[in-house]
Amino acid sequence: MAPAPSIPKAAFWMALSVASFLAMSVAGRATTAELSVFQVLELRSVIGFFILLPLVMMSGGFATMRTGRPLAHIARNVIHYTGQAAWLYALTLIPLAVLISIEFTTPIWTALLAVAFLGERLSRPRLAAIVLGLIGVVIIVRPGVGAVNPGHVIVLGAAVCFGISVVLVKSLTRTDSVVRIIFWMLIIQSLLGLVPALYEWQNPPLELWPWILLIAFTGMSSHFCMARALVYADATVISPMDFLRVPLSAVIGWLLYHEQIDAFTAGGGALILMGNLLNLQRRAPQPAEIAAS
Repeated sequence: MAPAPSIPKAAFWMALSVASFLAMSVAGRATTAELSVFQVLELRSVIGFFILLPLVMMSGGFATMRTGRPLAHIARNVIHYTGQAAWLYALTLIPLAVLISIEFTTPIWTALLAVAFLGERLSRPRLAAIVLGLIGVVIIVRPGVGAVNPGHVIVLGAAVCFGISVVLVKSLTRTDSVVRIIFWMLIIQSLLGLVPALYEWQNPPLELWPWILLIAFTGMSSHFCMARALVYADATVISPMDFLRVPLSAVIGWLLYHEQIDAFTAGGGALILMGNLLNLQRRAPQPAEIAAS
């Protein structure tokens, strides 16, 4: 029996999700300041696997994790791993609020890819969302006005990868559960990153381990809490709360890293958020789709 709808409970879980995403950003910057991106991703996947184990056991154990679509899982995770590596690397190059703003173009790329590969309809609200999002990116990046920061291009590439990942997850959720999708994500990405992580491996200093544990935990809790929020309310109710990550990341960047946000970033970010709000009007995504990011 599904729980009764509850806006306060949905808001509570969504607040925890937003807090987890923000904490993951801070932990990502702290860990990549001393370790390679590949080592951070490897530690996150391996530790995340052990964090997931109780949910695997509650879902029926390892036997229930068998999948009939191994190639789809491999394709999804190669692309998702690439996006995560690009996102973490961009985190070392550009202000936090700029990174989060450009990352929020992911639903726009998802919409385009869903039309191309899943046969979804390109409605007027969705088309307006795509146009607003692209204009927002142009305003933030401002190509032709000085040198383009490589971090802008890298995080934009990460957003495109996340968009492809969402489309693949939509396909996988037709046959596999959320726990199974995350289980194979952690297994495959641990194998993908093992060689590059070992090649650049260095023993993390003791004081860095709290940040490593935090990025592994929040990598799981951010998506789990969002799934719980979707149990109590539609995405059209709780997703706008996720947009708080943009102004909150600007505050965190200013407080912790003395980052300044200019009018172009604020204006471009606002257009991207408006586009996402329009995109939300088409339908509420299924809880399983959050496993894509």
